Amino acid sequence: MAGYRTHEGQHSDRAPIRRTLDQKKVMLRQLKEQMAELKPWVAVNVRESLAKRIAELEKEVGPTKRP
Repeated sequence: MAGYRTHEGQHSDRAPIRRTLDQKKVMLRQLKEQMAELKPWVAVNVRESLAKRIAELEKEVGPTKRP
């Protein structure tokens, strides 16, 4: 694999993926659903990283109005 180079715009160029607010809201909802469905034996590190990502997205999305 030596000699391969990434091209501008590829996902492998380690640039952050830019998402719209709507995409972030959908991702936040999906992550919360995944967190709720985790089995008790799932590793603590997995739970912590998922919780961290949810907290980051909630901060980016901002406060949501609840009925």
